[in-house]
Amino acid sequence: MSSSLPGTPRADGFRMPGEHEPQQAVLMAWPERADNWREAAGPAQRAFAAVAAAIAAATPVIMCISAAQRESARALLPAGVTLLEIPCNDSWMRDIGPTYVVNSQGEKRGIDWGFNAWGGEVNGLYPDWSLDAAMAASVLAARGEGRYRAPLVLEGGSIHVDGQGTCITTAECLLHPGRNPQLDQSAIGALLKDYLNVDKIIWLPRGLHNDETDGHVDNILHIAGPGEVLLTWCDDPVDPVFEICRECLAALELETDARGRRFTVHKLPMPGPLLLQPEEAAGIAPSGGMSRMAGERLAGSYANFLITNQRVVFPLLDPRHDDDARDILQAVFPQHQVVGVPGREILLGGGNIHCITQQIPL
Repeated sequence: MSSSLPGTPRADGFRMPGEHEPQQAVLMAWPERADNWREAAGPAQRAFAAVAAAIAAATPVIMCISAAQRESARALLPAGVTLLEIPCNDSWMRDIGPTYVVNSQGEKRGIDWGFNAWGGEVNGLYPDWSLDAAMAASVLAARGEGRYRAPLVLEGGSIHVDGQGTCITTAECLLHPGRNPQLDQSAIGALLKDYLNVDKIIWLPRGLHNDETDGHVDNILHIAGPGEVLLTWCDDPVDPVFEICRECLAALELETDARGRRFTVHKLPMPGPLLLQPEEAAGIAPSGGMSRMAGERLAGSYANFLITNQRVVFPLLDPRHDDDARDILQAVFPQHQVVGVPGREILLGGGNIHCITQQIPL
């Protein structure tokens, strides 16, 4: 493991680009955990391969794998996908991979956040996360890129940035006692400003209902570009998401971004409610930390998509709403090709397309 750099990205003139900015590649990690992915991860592997293929048509994909999974990954993935042998405990690259920052000369470095399986001793999802915690440093070492070790437990799915000084997050996640109980909101905000090189943090109250990440922002909202966001929206007053999305909208309407712009908010329909089916639950190995019970509500969201070079890859989750979600995304991204990929098998593991990807900027 390479030693970490002194200083901070902000002090060194590095910033985290917005997801809508040009990308060199997209990182992913191959699923194999039988207590999270049903039928020994077979359906999930096919779903990850389909996502990788959709991204690879626009942007190179680097898939991290364990040695034991090399043959199965190679058989399912497009030939152009690069395999990088770095094992993980589970496959949420957004949360375990490096968050990249760049400077005006085009140099890239990565932030290595602390990782504790979404809550550590308080409410972490599995007891051993050592491989996941090492992923960011391992990727950066393999690629020969500098590494900032941030003094903060944080997952990449808990932050969105616009590349122009604004970060959007949720208080539910970043202030959860399972992350950084020694730090208050002001201290966490100051670290985000130093490591992402942003000037303003917008705190949404809560994330999506029943999201076992404690409400990651990327499962309820996505930044389309400066001053423009997409927000999951629910019109059923008896659904918990009804109040959550209205709280988020109210918070956005009270704020401007770092450059003083009011937000344009596009409402994405909420799929479902989607429930874990008995036959799906039956194929998942028992686990102490992760609840995978038949009838449990899944935290499904069309906001959990990836923007990559001239392409938007989003999850197909509900035939009643898939086309509406596609139309909204196409209207927001008129210069992009909007591609839907079946997302239910990924959702069964607790997230979706944005959660399993991490972009490397140009």
